[in-house]
Amino acid sequence: MDSQVLVALALSLVGGLSTSIGAFFVILNQAPNLKMLGLLQGFAAGLMLSISFLDLAHNAMNSIGFLKGNLWFFGGVVFFAIVARFIPEPTVIPGSDSKSKKTNGDDGGKDIMKKHRRQVFFSGIITAIGISLHNFPEGMAVFLGSMKGLRVGLNLALAIALHNIPEGVAVALPIYFATQSKWQAFKLATLSGFAEPLGVILVAYLFPSSLSPEILEGLLGSVGGVMAFLTLHEMLPLAFDYAGQKQAVKAVFLGMAFMSASLYFLEISLPEEMSL
Repeated sequence: MDSQVLVALALSLVGGLSTSIGAFFVILNQAPNLKMLGLLQGFAAGLMLSISFLDLAHNAMNSIGFLKGNLWFFGGVVFFAIVARFIPEPTVIPGSDSKSKKTNGDDGGKDIMKKHRRQVFFSGIITAIGISLHNFPEGMAVFLGSMKGLRVGLNLALAIALHNIPEGVAVALPIYFATQSKWQAFKLATLSGFAEPLGVILVAYLFPSSLSPEILEGLLGSVGGVMAFLTLHEMLPLAFDYAGQKQAVKAVFLGMAFMSASLYFLEISLPEEMSL
């Protein structure tokens, strides 16, 4: 294997595995109550929306034009809206915990909690997939940066590592709550970070020069559409149910602000001629 590719792989692992640090913060604590889970789901939804609209869709429109970028973005939305029709979803009526316990006893309460956990687990899987898709082009950027020099690649890998820690929290938290398994939470958060070295391998060997930049930007715009749909369809309703509408909205904007600052930090870490 080429030495430059090995360096890029090592640097992308530094960035990608920082999701494990976020997961580590989660599993050190006890599983949160539903209100805290709702707030953190709102924060994670803010992260995902910021990535979708202010990063992936924004870059697609700037690169291939407003019309094409929007077509790719809404193509992703429509595609996953169709897919979502075939995904079974457990539904939970807000405030039904206490009523169920009164009418059905402990068994009813346990049944409602199982539904809560299934719903949250599904949300965690969605977050893991979305963040993996987001991490993939970051691995490409680390590879391209390392081709320009070790200093550029190292600075970019460190910036991505800081940027990925809250993403690890966003993946691990719902998985930990749903499964009560520290290992499952840690494993899925870590796996979502492995999309970065995978991005290095694919750009180095499968698409060395043949992949059209326009197609790549369009596909990333579609990923933004998929992530936006999943966030609004799955994560935001959970946050509203568990934390209340006003508190959840505050958490969403806090997550968006945090991710926007993180994306800006990444942008200024890149050379002028490069872009995530």
